[in-house]
Amino acid sequence: MSRLGKLPIKLPQGTEAKIENGFIFVKSGKGELKQKLSDLAQVEIGEEGIKVSVKNPEVKKERAFWGLFRSLINNMVIGLNDGFEKKLEVVGVGFRVNVSGNKLNLSLGFSHPVEFILPEGITATVEANIITVKGVDKQLVGETAAKIRKIKKPEPYKGKGIKYVDEVIRRKEGKTAAK
Repeated sequence: MSRLGKLPIKLPQGTEAKIENGFIFVKSGKGELKQKLSDLAQVEIGEEGIKVSVKNPEVKKERAFWGLFRSLINNMVIGLNDGFEKKLEVVGVGFRVNVSGNKLNLSLGFSHPVEFILPEGITATVEANIITVKGVDKQLVGETAAKIRKIKKPEPYKGKGIKYVDEVIRRKEGKTAAK
C-alpha cells in the first residue's frame, strides 16, 4: 500500500479542480495546469479534497502509479498557490548575467554572448550573481534551470561556471610543479 498515495490532497481557498476527458485540470488565480491521467489510477474530487486510488493494490505497476499521480497532482496544487523556484549561481571573473523581457543574456567567457529564451510561464530575476527561476509548473522550472546550468557547467579546478546555489562542486588538485 502506498503511504503517500493514501493521503488526500487538500485544495486551498480559491483553487478548483475538475476531471474531463482523461485529464485533471487544477485552476487558481495564478493560472491553470492540466495532467493526463492513467487508466491504472483513479482520481476522485470530494469534500476533503482530491483522493487518488487504484483498482487492485496488489499489482505492483498500479501501486507505482498510485503515489506518482498523487505527487503530480499535489505539485500542481502547490505550484498554483505558492509557486516553485530554483536558484543558480554564476561563478567566474567577468561572468555577467542580465534579464531583458523573456531573455537571459549571459556573458560566460565565450567569444560571443549567449542568449537564452525563457519558456512561456517561466520568469527569471538576477541579483548580483544569482539567477532565480520561478514558475507554477515544477517540472518546467527544474528543466529550465537544468538547461541554463548546461550552458556552462562548473569545472572542477576553479569552480567556474553556473551551479545551483546549494550544489557542492568537488574540487580537484591541479598539477604540481616538478620537484
